[in-house]
This record gives sequence, structure tokens and C-alpha cells, in this order.
Amino acid sequence: MLKWSSLLLSTLLLVLPLTACVESPSSSTNGENQGKSSGTGKTASRLDTVKNRGKLVCGVDGGIPGFSFVDQNGQYSGLDVDICKAVAAAIFNDPNAVEYRNLDSTERFEALKSGEVDMLSRNTTWTITRDTSVGMEFAPTTFYDGQGMLVRRESGITSLEDFAGRAVCVEAGTTTELNLTDNMRKRGVQFETKTFQQADPAYAAYAEGACDGMTSDKSQLVARRSTLPNPDEHILLDVTMSKEPLGPVTINNDSAWFDVVKWTTYALIEAEELGINQANVDQLKTSVDPTIKRFLGVEGDLGQGLGLTNEFAANIIKQVGNYGEIYERNIGQGSQFKLERGQNALWNNGGLLYSPPFR
Repeated sequence: MLKWSSLLLSTLLLVLPLTACVESPSSSTNGENQGKSSGTGKTASRLDTVKNRGKLVCGVDGGIPGFSFVDQNGQYSGLDVDICKAVAAAIFNDPNAVEYRNLDSTERFEALKSGEVDMLSRNTTWTITRDTSVGMEFAPTTFYDGQGMLVRRESGITSLEDFAGRAVCVEAGTTTELNLTDNMRKRGVQFETKTFQQADPAYAAYAEGACDGMTSDKSQLVARRSTLPNPDEHILLDVTMSKEPLGPVTINNDSAWFDVVKWTTYALIEAEELGINQANVDQLKTSVDPTIKRFLGVEGDLGQGLGLTNEFAANIIKQVGNYGEIYERNIGQGSQFKLERGQNALWNNGGLLYSPPFR
């Protein structure tokens, strides 16, 4: 009996290390091809899926002029749309290799987790909860915003305190809803919240007078005001209820794919700082500046480290432009909105935009 017990114990000690090396199925990530073996011993990345598909599937809002808006001809435009185009240009050297999916605030994260979309480029606020327990990975912020309040000019409302006994329209499943409640609670204001799953019905209700105010990111309020029957009859209150860092989002635990989206975003910012734009990008390939030569892929192999060509940054700028060009044509002085850069200027011009070195 003692010999048999010793033999059994020895066998178990040999088997346990082997079973410990087997990956648990529960450790794989969500999404198409994520967590599957690539045949080389590595876990396949969303980057492989996108490359094999031949196009990027990008989740956007689709209803915010200046950021992501689809017109009656099915054409998409806006700052968020241009981020999608920049990623496609980095991978395929083709900004049109994108399929857009309109997602509301309640379905966006599930669409990303399930693999329905490869990334989000829609007004999504970076928060600790979304970055951890929700399982998202936030790329660099592409627009620094704050929550505001839209009211009718003739309403006489000038502050949040004036909403006592009044109603506010808000989109469900957003940080906006919680921010509104927090701001009213600390002021002791009793008010009514009317929530809507999608933005269109919320703004329609506000336009019809069902709410005394409409709250969202200030950039969205400015954009949406332009679509109301009489835009000049509506004003933004001089109040900022929150910090709203908005930017692209990928699924968690896929470093290779996240790096592509992250460094594509940084490339837009770095190009503006280096003075590289759509008009001069080809000319600057002959520059003697080592920083510019590395950035444009003339020297070094920065692109290979991302699984892209070394000219990926040059392709982005040639096809889409730098961050400043994207900003100005969509929401800046070249647009109907004429929003000042403010916090969205480069770090060396009083703003918050800053890129790590490309080296």
C-alpha cells in the first residue's frame, strides 16, 4: 500500500507542471479571432484580423456634425471620422478602407467587446471605470471637452440653480447623466431628468419643449444646435460640469492593436508640432532633420515595430493631414462652428496635446 501511494504521488508531481502550462479557455479575450492561436505560438491580434479583412470597421456616432456625421448620400465626415481614416491610412495607405457603424451610447462597448467593430471613434469619455472594469483601452485624447447645458434664449435660465422644478433631457448610458445628477445634488436643486437611449430623440424632445434644457458635451451641444429649426434661439450656459477627455477606444488586452491606434493618434499630433502637413509631407522626406527623417520613415524602422510599413506616419499625413488640419476643417475656422483650439492646441501653444518622441 505504501509503494502504491508513493507511485501515485510521484505521477501527480510529474503531471501537475504539464497541466499548469495549458492556457485556460477563460483567459482568452472577447472579439473575432482574439485569444486564438496564430499558428506561431502567439495570440492573434485584432491587427491581424483587420489586415486579413482588408478594411477597418470603425464605430462612430454618426449624428454629430463636425465630429461624425453621415449625410443623405451616406458620406461620413468629422474629426472622429478622420481618426478612423488615419488608422486605415496607417495600415493600408488608404483612408477609404473603412466601414462605419453608427452606435448609440448604450451599445458601443458591447459592439467593441463582441468584435462587431475594431475600434470606437465616437464621443466616449475616458474614465477609470471604463478603463478597468468595463474592459476598454483608451488611446490618446483627441478632444478635451466639458459638459454644458443648452437652453432657450427666452427661458430666462442663466444658471443650474434655475432648473429647480424644471426638466433636463439627457442621453442614457453616458457620463453626462451622472455628472448632471452630481452637480444638481451639490447645489440642492430638485429637478426632473428625462433620459433617452439615443441622442436624436433627446434633442427632438428638447426642440419640442418637453425639456427646459439639454445637457451633453459642449462640443456636441454646439454641433447639435446647428441642426435645430432656429439655432440662434438657443444658447449655452456659462457653466462647465465636468472634464470630458474624448478619444479612440479599443478592447483591452490586445497590445499590438492598441499600439497601432495609439501611435496613429500621436502621429497626427507630432506632425503638427514638426510642421508636417499634407502639402509638404513629400517635400520634407528630403529634410536633413533626423527627427523628421525618422518620423517619415526615411530612416529607421519605427513602423516595423508596429507591424506596419516604416512610412506609416507619412501615409497618414499625406492622406488625412495632421491634427491641426483635421481640427480646422471639421470644427475650427474652416468650418461653420469656428471653435477655438483652447485646450486642444499643442502643448507648446498653451494646449494639452502632446506626443511622446518618435524614436
